[in-house]
This record gives sequence, C-alpha cells and structure tokens, in this order.
Amino acid sequence: MNNSGAIGLFDSGVGGLTVSRVVNRLLPAEAIIYYGDTAHVPYGQRSAEELLGFADKIVSFLAGQEVKYIIFACNTNSALSLPVLSSRYPLPMIGLIKPGVAEALQTTRNGKIGVIATEATVRSGAYEKEIKIHDKSIEVFSRAAPLLVPLVEAGETDTPAVARAVRQYLSPLGQAGIDTLILGCTHYPFLAGLISEEMGPDVRLIDPAVSTVRGAAKEISRLGLLASGEASPVHRFYVSGEPHTFREQAQRFLGRDVGRVIRADL
Repeated sequence: MNNSGAIGLFDSGVGGLTVSRVVNRLLPAEAIIYYGDTAHVPYGQRSAEELLGFADKIVSFLAGQEVKYIIFACNTNSALSLPVLSSRYPLPMIGLIKPGVAEALQTTRNGKIGVIATEATVRSGAYEKEIKIHDKSIEVFSRAAPLLVPLVEAGETDTPAVARAVRQYLSPLGQAGIDTLILGCTHYPFLAGLISEEMGPDVRLIDPAVSTVRGAAKEISRLGLLASGEASPVHRFYVSGEPHTFREQAQRFLGRDVGRVIRADL
C-alpha cells in the first residue's frame, strides 16, 4: 500500500454516495473507487451467507484495484461481513456501526436511542449489541424500514409514497420517546428532511457517515497513507447492474456528473 492508492467504498446501490460525499468534503485530496452492487439491491432481505459472498467478491475486486483503505459504506455489510473480511484481507477497513453508536451515545440526553435500518441489519442486532457494550442502561428501539431503499433507488425522495412509508416506520419510535435516531442505512440520509420533519425538532438524527469518515481519516493519517494533494484526485465508479441508471441517480443526489460508470459483474 502507498499513499497514491484510492479509498475504496461499496454499497448495494446509491446509498453509499452519502458516505463518498463526506470523503470528498473531509478528504478532498483522496481518490475514490466506488462499487455499487446494483444487481443485488436491496440487501435487506438477503441472508448473511449471501451478503458475505457479495461483500467478499467486492472487497477482492477493490483489493485488485490497489486501494489503500476500504470503507464499508453499507450498514448491513458493516454488521454482517466486516468482522469476517477484516481478518481475511490485509487491508485496513472501517464500517459504520461503531462510529454511529459512539456519536449516538454522546448525543442522547434521555437514554432512548432509535435505529432505523434494513431488515438484515435489525435482525443482526448489531447496533443494539454495540450500544449495550458501552452502556447497558440505554434503551434501544430498532425498526426495519424495508420499503425505503427501493424508493430511494427509484429516485423517490420527496413523493407522497415515501412520506407515507417514513411515517409508518417512524411513528412507533416517536411514541417510544426517543431523543436520538440513528440512520442505520446509507440510503436514509437522502430522506433526512422527511425523517426530521416526522420526528420533530427534539430528536437528533445521527448519520454515521461523518464520524466514520473522520475515523477513517485518522487511521489513514496514522498509517502514513494520506494523499499528497499534488494532483487532482480521480474518482471511479463501478456497478454490477445497469450503469446509466446509476449515473443518473448519482448526478441527482450529488449535484454533479460522476462521469463514466463502468459495469463490473463480479
């Protein structure tokens, strides 16, 4: 590994772009290689074995691109695949669960934390387990929100359908009296406005992307792998599905053209 390598990120689809935009903001000199597994989105109803198989192939692909660091820009794989793959590959990696939990614990005032995530992430209990490691007194209210990823992937971030889905999923969390809500899927920050409106001003939203990228930046610096900044970084985007659709969605969500998107069916 050397400091000229890119940072690799991957997700089931466009959700991980919420993490890549934070990398662009906090580490502007770093090149990015992003892989969206759009042929298999959504991940939420997949088995742990399936997800590990997908993630293993993607990490192998990114390693072949000589990335210097990998960010699991997907909560589901952060929960289910990172513990296995971090010992399988000689690459530094970070996921979203631990940084998100650390921020939520610093934020909550009443000890009631909500989590919305995919079905697979909720089933894993990853957020609740990590919270309880640090503070057993915290009450955790987890809610699977299976419709939200397909809606975001379809470009529906401000339609009546997505507003109804958000209300349906969040209503029980509001009734539980949470004061902190972890957005436990990287697609959900695209719905932050709707979610915030539904939960009200007294509930703080936690997007694990920022704390995760800050953690990555510290580790990359400690390893002596920060980019020199002498040249403009080149970002590359790969997908397992149809490139044109991803490029259109990425442009809409990021507000800029990401350029060529390459299909790489692993």
